[in-house]
Amino acid sequence: MNGIDIRRRGFLKTSLGAAAVAIAPGVLLFDLAHGKPEGASGKVRWGMLIDTAQCKTGCNDCVAACHKENGVSGGTGPTDSQWIRKVELKDNGSGRELSLPMMCQHCEHPPCVDVCPTTASFRRADGIVLVDKHRCIGCRYCMMACPYKARSFVHEALQGQNPDAPRGKGTVEACNLCVHRVDQGMQPACAEACPNQAILFGNLNDPESEIAKKVRSVASVQVRADLGLNTGIRYQGL
Repeated sequence: MNGIDIRRRGFLKTSLGAAAVAIAPGVLLFDLAHGKPEGASGKVRWGMLIDTAQCKTGCNDCVAACHKENGVSGGTGPTDSQWIRKVELKDNGSGRELSLPMMCQHCEHPPCVDVCPTTASFRRADGIVLVDKHRCIGCRYCMMACPYKARSFVHEALQGQNPDAPRGKGTVEACNLCVHRVDQGMQPACAEACPNQAILFGNLNDPESEIAKKVRSVASVQVRADLGLNTGIRYQGL
């Protein structure tokens, strides 16, 4: 074995060890994360239909629930992560005002995945777009590519994390539809917390699901449909 091989093996050993502890001081992501025992199915496409008529101005229950579930601080500073945010819209012609939650749109053709140089950003077979914290190098190309400004960069070391939703300094993150809940047959925290049932979550591929029936029966739109991304998040009443 030559010197180059020895140095290479030493580098890999050191790098892998560093990756295991990079999530937070004293916290191993390998120990925290609890994966789904079976793989995601392409027969399913998880998505949401958000009824803007039921989404109330000033109500931030969905935002608070998301932040609590995923251990996000909820701050509004320039370096604070925002997995979901409320957007207020006004039609200058009619004066009509709308309030709606904006998060990762879980695109069928996600730009964030296309630009990621390490394949850290990826789309599961069931349509959920995720970030592999072990592969993410913090380049933030995905943040620039996202037309919804849905991704955040973790600038500071983190404490008191949710073991089911580990986060990591120096990595990018975004709404993941509370994948740890979905994989256990539960709804995302935002949908469960909405007091007005404005967020309908379900399988868009199942014609008998409530969300699929609703999408067929009401007028709904995708934000920036002109981009051809085929988002998993749809909005009613926009």
